[in-house]
This record gives sequence, structure tokens and C-alpha cells, in this order.
Amino acid sequence: MSFCIAVAVRDMGMTPAEAVWAATAGGARALRRDDIGVIAPGARADLVLLDAPTRIHLAYRPGVPLVRRVWKDGRAIG
Repeated sequence: MSFCIAVAVRDMGMTPAEAVWAATAGGARALRRDDIGVIAPGARADLVLLDAPTRIHLAYRPGVPLVRRVWKDGRAIG
């Protein structure tokens, strides 16, 4: 996913914030899903905690493993 975000920033002229939104909430909106892609009450609790100082690292460090912890349906799995 970080590679897709990096391509969106580098080749499509998106800002890192725009690319991250497109990969999360924007993708959910395209699928007409309001229970995924956002952190909100009633949404599914599927989250990834990154080991990075800012989301910008997703755009400029593709291929570098940044995942620190993963939650699926509200339960830590990694």
C-alpha cells in the first residue's frame, strides 16, 4: 500500500495527505462503505499502527517495513 501512496505522490502530483485519504476513506467511499476507511464510532476497528514519525513516510519510504501493530475487528493480531 505504501508503494501505491508513493506513486500517487510522485507520479500523480497528490500530496501525502491526499494520497493517504484516497487509500483509506476515499477507497471506502468509492465502494459505498461507511463502516471502513475511517476511525469513528460504529466503524470496524481494523487499524494499523505505523513505526514512523509521520504519515509522510508512507509516501517517501515505500518498501520500508513500517508496521508496528495491527488490529482486526478490534483485536490486536500483530
